[in-house]
Amino acid sequence: MPKIRLDRHLAINSRKQGKSYAEISKELGIPESTLGYWFRGNLWSEEIKTNLIGKARILATPKLRLMSKANKKKWDEIHLQQQDEAKRDFPLLVKKPLFIAGLMLYWGEGDKVIKNGIVRLANSDPEMIKIFHFFLNKVLKIPKEKIIIKLTLYPDLEEVIYKKFWSKAINIPLTQFRTSVVIEGKHPSRRLSYGVCSIEVYSRKLKEKIFTWLKLYQQYFSQKDIDGIMPEVSRG
Repeated sequence: MPKIRLDRHLAINSRKQGKSYAEISKELGIPESTLGYWFRGNLWSEEIKTNLIGKARILATPKLRLMSKANKKKWDEIHLQQQDEAKRDFPLLVKKPLFIAGLMLYWGEGDKVIKNGIVRLANSDPEMIKIFHFFLNKVLKIPKEKIIIKLTLYPDLEEVIYKKFWSKAINIPLTQFRTSVVIEGKHPSRRLSYGVCSIEVYSRKLKEKIFTWLKLYQQYFSQKDIDGIMPEVSRG
């Protein structure tokens, strides 16, 4: 009993010196839970806690800024690496009609927010989705298990039936389908009778490449001569 009373006395002295529970626990070997019980409801201890939190925040701010800056630099370097890889691969890819087709589809119908890291194209035309799927899987070599399908359906369209339809149309297993979104109203025309299909790949790296290829293709196309002959692309 005297030992416990002495430990508590020492803990109080340490606390009044402005030390944290962690520091006192390390110094005296007293569990932090015990310290919390001893000092619970003591206004002077709560004031010390508030001061410690304030000091920690002041000290943490520069560290957080440095960490944020280092993290940003790291990702900037990764993004630049993807852009460089896209530039390296472009001369070979641009000779493939399916690459151009997929790139143009994305230019017209794809998600343009690069920061969300989602390569996404949505349309109601099965042939368009099929071509873009070929672009991802056959040209860019994205494994089928990385390609996600989501449907947007009207209430009068049965989800199971239309998942099977799109699965067959684009040759991708039902396991890659996610929960469909159902919107109000009936489909306005036969054009939307299969719903809207969104084909997605979660990859900021791939999105960096696609955006780089789009810029390169615009430059490439603008260089064609008056007869419409496309120039050779340098691999340098």
